[in-house]
Amino acid sequence: MTSKDLSIFNSLRPFSIGFDDMFEQFENMLGNGGLTMQSNYPPYNIRKTGKEKYSIEVALAGFTKKDVEVEFEDNLLTVKTKQINKSEDKGENGEILHKGISQRHFARSFTIADDVKVNSAELKDGLLTIACERIVPEYKKKKLIEIK
Repeated sequence: MTSKDLSIFNSLRPFSIGFDDMFEQFENMLGNGGLTMQSNYPPYNIRKTGKEKYSIEVALAGFTKKDVEVEFEDNLLTVKTKQINKSEDKGENGEILHKGISQRHFARSFTIADDVKVNSAELKDGLLTIACERIVPEYKKKKLIEIK
């Protein structure tokens, strides 16, 4: 992303109040090439499951709960692998002769808005589902103003 593209955010600053954090997040994501550096692995979906509910689905075939970590800090939700033990290729199910199911290291991050709460994460049938919900504060809800 060029400095010209970032100037779009800077040109919007005079017309907005209280959005400085949001503009800084966009500049951090786009300005340092963060979006282009992230690989396509693992694949994911972001789904709207209700009026204010969302889920992030991450395809994690071959991984178990003990292999994956989900952390949320400072509006950044990160799904990443823990240390993978390569010696587990020989176990109770027999020795692996060909390994076609990838278990490579990864870290996939999502920027979460201030008013979105991460509720839960569940790994079932190779699909990690992270449930999120937008909590609309009372002052942001639509209200009718009486004219006197």
